[in-house]
Amino acid sequence: MDERRIAARFAGFDQDGNGYIDREDFYSAAKALLAEFDVTARCDKGQDLFAGAEAFWQGMAGIADVDGDQRVTRGEFVTGAVKRLRDSPERFAEIARPFLRAAIAVADSGGGGVAVASAERVLRALGVEGEVAAQAVASLDGDGDGRVSEDEVVRGFALYFTVPE
Repeated sequence: MDERRIAARFAGFDQDGNGYIDREDFYSAAKALLAEFDVTARCDKGQDLFAGAEAFWQGMAGIADVDGDQRVTRGEFVTGAVKRLRDSPERFAEIARPFLRAAIAVADSGGGGVAVASAERVLRALGVEGEVAAQAVASLDGDGDGRVSEDEVVRGFALYFTVPE
């Protein structure tokens, strides 16, 4: 496992670029998704997304916030992620499942997983560049049905931390 690769993923979580990950970074991600899909924060999907963001933050803080200051530094992230990834990449990805499930619901208008185009919009709203987002989503759609399921997304999240660029 390459700790440098995991450290590079830190920037994706540090939405405001202030050098640490905190609850507000997860809420910023939720707000960006709601804005992208024109969903209000007060509706059920919006509330579920914020609850998922909170659960994701709590999971991240639980594995990485060593000093308990409610902020995860780059060093804490690398140490926490590496330890959890060594244990099980799938278990690490499970901390993101509530947020990922809610994000799929926000982006999915038809049920049965989110359309590939909408999944790309999710990634772009979270700061992933266009071509990278397209490649990532194409790799997630393992069965080629044009939709990305929750399990495919969670599995992809785990792979993101364990497979080279």
